[in-house]
Amino acid sequence: MDKRLKRVIVACILLISIILIGITGYMLIEDLSLFEAWYMTINAISTSGFGEIKQLSYYGKFFTTILILLSFGVVGYVITSVAQYAIEGNFQKYFKNLRVNQKIQKLKDHVIICGYGRNGRQVAKELSQNGIDFVLIESSEEQIEKLVAESDFLFIHGDAIKDNVLVSAGIKHAKALITVLPSDADNLFVVLTSREMNPTMTIISRASYTQSEHKLKLAGATNVIMPGKIGGSRMAKLVIQPDVVEFIESVMIQQNTEDVKLFEIACSSLVNCTADKRSIRQLRIRSHSGANIIGIKTAEGKYHYNPSPDTILSCTDKLFALGTSKQIDDLQRLLNKFAS
Repeated sequence: MDKRLKRVIVACILLISIILIGITGYMLIEDLSLFEAWYMTINAISTSGFGEIKQLSYYGKFFTTILILLSFGVVGYVITSVAQYAIEGNFQKYFKNLRVNQKIQKLKDHVIICGYGRNGRQVAKELSQNGIDFVLIESSEEQIEKLVAESDFLFIHGDAIKDNVLVSAGIKHAKALITVLPSDADNLFVVLTSREMNPTMTIISRASYTQSEHKLKLAGATNVIMPGKIGGSRMAKLVIQPDVVEFIESVMIQQNTEDVKLFEIACSSLVNCTADKRSIRQLRIRSHSGANIIGIKTAEGKYHYNPSPDTILSCTDKLFALGTSKQIDDLQRLLNKFAS
């Protein structure tokens, strides 16, 4: 909870305590009714001077004096705490966070991103451009301020290694989690906890050191990415085969949705297992859709690159097709047409 909000809550508790003490004191000392005691307490705290309900006894006057002295500090503390909280926009921030949390609770099959550093920022940007729902988890106040200033992404301000934070992010209904925290130990803890909470989700983790890769996979990570290793490999490839690297990047990382991209298509919903198997040649994929099948992944996890036209498609296959968005849509319609 925000420190300023804690101050407001503490101030309100102190004010309520003073009021309860005043009511109780007047009822016991002056034998007043509840309403009369309430009136005298508010009158004393506000120092309005509207007068007494009845002539106070010696002990009543002494109690009133103490009550007024105590209330000076408490009321001043309440006013400054509430004013600071309101002036700094914390009321607005609180209700905004409330609306964000309500949206998060409604998400299904979304992605959770742990960390909003350089890697996390790029992941969020890529997912946003592809229309994929996601929730960011970030513990740094500075990074949260950047997040709010740069975007309207859904986020939770908290530590991703804590179970309650992951639950708040909807981990039980998420389809994937990407953890890009600076520490390999923190990433390992997040992977371990997330796998226990959601055994079927895809978990992708960042790693800084080679020895961490094996541990992260043992903990339950589906994939482990080492930015340093990838960066070094890319720089070497730019020397050896610069045009190949630039070509692949132009296909994989481009902003114009009309350009050619590489798409992944699951055949599970497109090809009926009970139907006669058809080959790529029989479907005439290239001539009917304009897309090119450049690879296939089988249920066993084997990859077939540049498959032959006589390759038989199965409902357990995943296709890797190269084409525009329109060509991929045509390909999906073609496969649906031939599905029985």
